[in-house]
Amino acid sequence: MTFITRFAPSPTGPLHLGHAYSALLAHDRAVAEAGQFLLRIDDLDQTRARPEWEAQLKEDLAWLGLRWPEPCRRESDCVAEYDAALDRLWSMGLLYPCSCTRRDIREAANAPQEGVPTHGPDGLIYSGTCREAAAAERASPVRPRGVTLRLDMARACELLRAQDKESDLPKNEISFRETGSGPDGTTGLIAFSSDALTAEIGDVVVARQDFGAAYHLAVVVDDAAQAITHVIRGQDLFDATRIHVVLQLLLGLPTPVYHHHRLIRDPAGKRLAKRDDARAIAKYRKDGASPADIRRMVGLA
Repeated sequence: MTFITRFAPSPTGPLHLGHAYSALLAHDRAVAEAGQFLLRIDDLDQTRARPEWEAQLKEDLAWLGLRWPEPCRRESDCVAEYDAALDRLWSMGLLYPCSCTRRDIREAANAPQEGVPTHGPDGLIYSGTCREAAAAERASPVRPRGVTLRLDMARACELLRAQDKESDLPKNEISFRETGSGPDGTTGLIAFSSDALTAEIGDVVVARQDFGAAYHLAVVVDDAAQAITHVIRGQDLFDATRIHVVLQLLLGLPTPVYHHHRLIRDPAGKRLAKRDDARAIAKYRKDGASPADIRRMVGLA
């Protein structure tokens, strides 16, 4: 099996040292495995994506010594693929429209049950306000467009349990292979139960009213379309991997091997963000740094 990995930045601002570390790690691994490194442009959010940022990120990555085949997969060109995946999930009775605002979700979370987690990979865990209220719309064979759609996690887990006839794992468990580690050092075969999915993640958004497919749906479709065998990314996405594995199983897509790596942080221990221009790759270049300097800064030399 050919080793294929990818780096998928959003063209919404400058790449920083954290991006450099993730991209270099993935590229180095692909080279070591005589495999392939792909660059994917995550530009579904057309309100923030800019051609000049895409050009800049490609220039920065090339300066670092990374090489990839062109043309790159651009998410804004793949809307039909995401629509097909959403249509399939809708036909399975697993999606429902949600009209709740962020304020609605915050207010619903103000009186949590004791011992029940309030936050998951997407922030506040959705209380399910629209789940039953949308019963009539869910009965329609045609998926509504231009609305926010959530995955009914409990129904999804029921379906997966019904399909799971040959698993060698304990009943109701789902898993993925981790070669890096989660924030708490967890590695190897990562197994989780359907109960944990409903309690700790809940009904996540898979389509947004403003720009169609949401991240969780798009990344799963993208990885399958590009035959990605190994996903290399930051530990901040470790918990979200459970969502991605569920969607892969529901859509009949392969589950890659995952490698979650440490995050590059500022001196105060805060994770870098695109607004942290002081650590932008372009600024280091302008100040005379070399690619070898960047490698040393992120601990790869």
